[in-house]
Amino acid sequence: MTQTTLSSGRVFSIDIMRGITLCLMLFVNDLFEPGVPSWMVHTKAETDGMGLADWVFPGFLFMAGLSIPYAMAARKKKGDTRFKLLLHVLFRSASLLSIGILMLNGSRVNEALTGMPGLLWKVLMYISVFLVWNTYPRKKELKPLFVALQFIGLAGLIYLVTIFKAGSAEDVKWLETGWWGILGLIGWGYLTAALVYLLIGDRLGLAVISWAVFVVLNILSQSGIVHIGGSANRIFGVVLNGNVPSIVLAGLTIGILVKKLQEQKNQLLKWLIVMGALSLVGGFILRNWFIISKIQGTPSWAMLCNGISILLFALVYYCTDILNKTKWAALFNIAGRNSLTTYLAPDLIYFACWGWGIPLFFYKQSENMTLAIGGSICWTVLMVLLAHVLSKIYIKLKL
Repeated sequence: MTQTTLSSGRVFSIDIMRGITLCLMLFVNDLFEPGVPSWMVHTKAETDGMGLADWVFPGFLFMAGLSIPYAMAARKKKGDTRFKLLLHVLFRSASLLSIGILMLNGSRVNEALTGMPGLLWKVLMYISVFLVWNTYPRKKELKPLFVALQFIGLAGLIYLVTIFKAGSAEDVKWLETGWWGILGLIGWGYLTAALVYLLIGDRLGLAVISWAVFVVLNILSQSGIVHIGGSANRIFGVVLNGNVPSIVLAGLTIGILVKKLQEQKNQLLKWLIVMGALSLVGGFILRNWFIISKIQGTPSWAMLCNGISILLFALVYYCTDILNKTKWAALFNIAGRNSLTTYLAPDLIYFACWGWGIPLFFYKQSENMTLAIGGSICWTVLMVLLAHVLSKIYIKLKL
């Protein structure tokens, strides 16, 4: 924990910051809205403002972009060619999109038409996802077993997709992309930023231009000047809107900056503060034309979130990589290194409690705010520790 930089050249604070955003995602997702202050939860779509929950997801998107230069460098160090890197990006993006769609449609199951309780469908889907995308130990003698488990998981997903039915008997519907779900949004944002990075490499100026292009695209989309409907919008709408990619590209830009100035820590810290402040100013300027709204995906909201993310990362970087203070971040480090497992595993606990009527969530009530908030904090800590324990027994999702 005292090592400030990973052996791959990766800045230690990256995992810490990712862990912070992930822990906050677990926390705000578990909050019982009627029982907690309004500033902790999502702001209504038509309201000009934002709460804690409105920053958490873009904070994670930002970190997804910031990690790209280091992830690519690590794979290059292992001998991956540009073509292999491209295949990895496409596979990872497709995996995130697929899981995102499955999660999104879990709540749409028509039990009578599907022939299976909706809760069971979701449980089997999550188990299948873990079987397919789990990181199995590298033991040659057990490889046939692990391959068999992956095939079982894949067969399970195919079966669940095949029997899936939504809508009504008069109007039967199948899977829909909708808003793609959380992992789907991450997938589109990651795909855009990773492809940009494969094209421009570590050229900071081009990264800033790419970021600006998607900010402008978001402005044009929100203004109604650019509107693409039909199938193109249903499939590529997340990219064409510009909002999510602009946040991930902001992270990519900062990631390239961090990589370039990694040995000049004080200089890097100054640039992080300047860029964070400029992003905040940009967000407030854009507020003259666009309200701050996560639900609407406005450019003012995106720029403010980027400013918060950059400044918070600067603070974490100062504590961990300059002052070498890392003990405080142990829990966040665990979460950052097991991000996908930490995010998905809790859902299985939810499903089990709902299905078997286990009164685990007694703290979700509106009479005692301290209990409601404290319960969600305890839940977050326990889920991070659960993911850590699972990783020790080789249950760890990695795309």
